[in-house]
Amino acid sequence: MSSETEEAQVSNGTDAAQIISPTNDHRVTPGDDEMRHLNDAVPSLPSHAVKDLHTAGVCIRCIFRLFGIRDHAYFLSTLSSSVMCNILGEGDSSSSESMESELKPEVCRICLGILQFTYRDEKEMLVKRKNGDELAASIAELLRQEGHQIDGFSLEVSIPPIIFENEQAVRMYMKKKYGSELWFQDRLSECISTKDALKFAIVNPLETILDVKSGPSSVRIRLTYTETKPSIILSKSVDRNGGLKRRKTGMRICLHVIENLLFSCLDAHITCSVYAGTNNGLDTVHAELVGNGTGSCNLSLGQGSPSFGRSSTDLAEHESSECTNFPLERVNEPCHLVFVYYRAPMYFGGRYLKFSRNVSQTRWIIDDERMGEASIEEIIGGNILPMCQGDSYKFHAAGREDIDVRMLGSGRPFLVEVQNARKVPSEALIKEIETRMNNLEDKLVGVKNLSLVTSHSWDLMREGEAEKQKQYCALVWISRPLEDEDLQCIASHKDLQILQRTPVRVLHRRSPLERGKMIHWMKVEQITGSSQYFLLHLCTQAGTYIKEFVHGDLGRTHPSIGSILRCRAEILQLDVTDVKMDCFLAE
Repeated sequence: MSSETEEAQVSNGTDAAQIISPTNDHRVTPGDDEMRHLNDAVPSLPSHAVKDLHTAGVCIRCIFRLFGIRDHAYFLSTLSSSVMCNILGEGDSSSSESMESELKPEVCRICLGILQFTYRDEKEMLVKRKNGDELAASIAELLRQEGHQIDGFSLEVSIPPIIFENEQAVRMYMKKKYGSELWFQDRLSECISTKDALKFAIVNPLETILDVKSGPSSVRIRLTYTETKPSIILSKSVDRNGGLKRRKTGMRICLHVIENLLFSCLDAHITCSVYAGTNNGLDTVHAELVGNGTGSCNLSLGQGSPSFGRSSTDLAEHESSECTNFPLERVNEPCHLVFVYYRAPMYFGGRYLKFSRNVSQTRWIIDDERMGEASIEEIIGGNILPMCQGDSYKFHAAGREDIDVRMLGSGRPFLVEVQNARKVPSEALIKEIETRMNNLEDKLVGVKNLSLVTSHSWDLMREGEAEKQKQYCALVWISRPLEDEDLQCIASHKDLQILQRTPVRVLHRRSPLERGKMIHWMKVEQITGSSQYFLLHLCTQAGTYIKEFVHGDLGRTHPSIGSILRCRAEILQLDVTDVKMDCFLAE
């Protein structure tokens, strides 16, 4: 790519910064105390080691963090010539401009441009920000474009593993070259991670621009950096103590090595296969060249390969020499950066009532045909989601009733989980939405005690679901006239233990099990003018199949109302009149 084309694709971030703060009121610059602290700290660094690293293509912020200089350095928009001279031990500041242009690396060989605020965006555009302020301004602008209402934020950073590997290679090099010098142990033990250094640079500007504090928050800003050209990973790595250990992340074989191998194979008409495997428990990578009837040649790169026949001592020396291979390869491309803004799920709790016998709890589609005229999930969730401007929602309830069963009384507890809500509704707005749902013309569903709740309510609802009791009212028909003795017989059963095999009507989707359930109490309400129809009121343990308890389900539920009254019994209608749980009750 020509320089003219490259320049045309580069975004310097100035416009984004000015959108956020046209008067630069929000720009965070180091104060006199911070500059004094920095000017005191920089001359104390070993200038020969600093110059060595900088000449090798390590950016100044990476040098600062390797030597343990903390947050003051990362607030600086640019490093002045005088500071550079102090770092490099050059007393003549007149040559600072030429020195900076000579030493300034295009892309840092450790952080891959992260601490230079240079990256490729989602459109493959090369973006160069001058400092952390401009990066923070672009983040804040995108956050505002998303429409997020925030009262705080937490910053999450993800970086490619190769950055840690590069850092470890540099540390091994410095240990080998400068390990005997007095400053080495104190300085290198205070190394700051790339993630922390980036946070030092942009958190304060973000707090100023957004006018909120960072910390534990439901709003997460995530910066995900990835390599532009991922490398092949070998199972070698350097541990934090400077030793070597075998693991799945570690040193790289650069892509061009494999590419050259493949091209050589093509030129020689040789079949090439590259594969990974294990040998005696040690991970290896092999590149195998197979000739046309002339034999084979194995090139094995890895640990513990018998083809090399090395001793463990030779292998350790070989690995040590590779790990201290410095300077690192020149980096031509910075990382890709993806910004993600999201809010932790927001929960709304309440109780719903269902007045129709043709409304399912959740959306129910069979063979592309909708069952029922609506669903509770869609009515409630469909009203809450626009209020929060979220991406999607999930509906959860403490149990469920059949589509032809009404939910009356105090209602059934439910939760609506809204994903990535951009607005946090006020209490007044939540009550307005509740009133709107209760005043819908079709009167299919009602809502009680709707409120914004915490995720802990999910645990409370699930714990109570297993222990709850439920009350029902069933319209029952029996094959003979109801007698006074029948009323007393039914009412006399207290804490009646029953056994229920999985009902025939749900065998296609439930395991064929036998479950013990309890009927806590029952009573009969006679219907005037009818001797074979009556209302059965009962309280049962959660999970009891009420329809089967009435008619017996061909003997699969015992005892049943039919077996108790010694006649045929059928259930015509069923209502849930109460769900006894301490969730989302009126205060």
